[in-house]
Amino acid sequence: MRRTLTSALFLLAGLAPAAADDHTVVVPFDEVRTIAFPRSVATVYVGNPLITDVNMIDARHAFLVGKSYGATNVIALDSDGHQVSDTHVVISGGRGATVTLQRGSFHVTLSCAGPRCESAPRPGDVGYTTVLMPDVEKHLEDGTKQAAGQPGQ
Repeated sequence: MRRTLTSALFLLAGLAPAAADDHTVVVPFDEVRTIAFPRSVATVYVGNPLITDVNMIDARHAFLVGKSYGATNVIALDSDGHQVSDTHVVISGGRGATVTLQRGSFHVTLSCAGPRCESAPRPGDVGYTTVLMPDVEKHLEDGTKQAAGQPGQ
C-alpha cells in the first residue's frame, strides 16, 4: 500500500511541469511591464481583462498593462493548445509620491512632485468618471462636427 501511494505521488508530481513556469509579475497602475514566455505561444488568455491587458510583441514576449488594482492571471498556450505558462499578475499602486485624501467614503488621489500636487484620479475616487468625461465629451463633439462636414476645434 505504501509503495503504491509513493508511486502515485511521484506520478502526480511529474504531471505538473507547468508549475515550474508559474511566476508573479507586479505591475504598477497605469504602467507597462514586459514578460517573456519560455517558448513560442499562439494564444493568450487574461483572467480578468479589467485588471490587466496583454499586447503581444512577438511569439515569446508581451506587454502587460496595469489597468485597475487587483490580481489576475495570464495563461499562454502553444499552437497545440498545451499550456506554456501561467503568470500571476498583481496591479499595485504606482511609484512616486501619491496622496489619497479620504473622509468617510469620499476619497481623491493626488500626484505630488516637489511642492506641487495635481489631481491623479484612480478607480474608486469620487468623480473619477466626471474628471475624464469633459475629454470624452469634447472628442465626441469633434467627431459629430466632422461627420457633419464642420471642422473640429
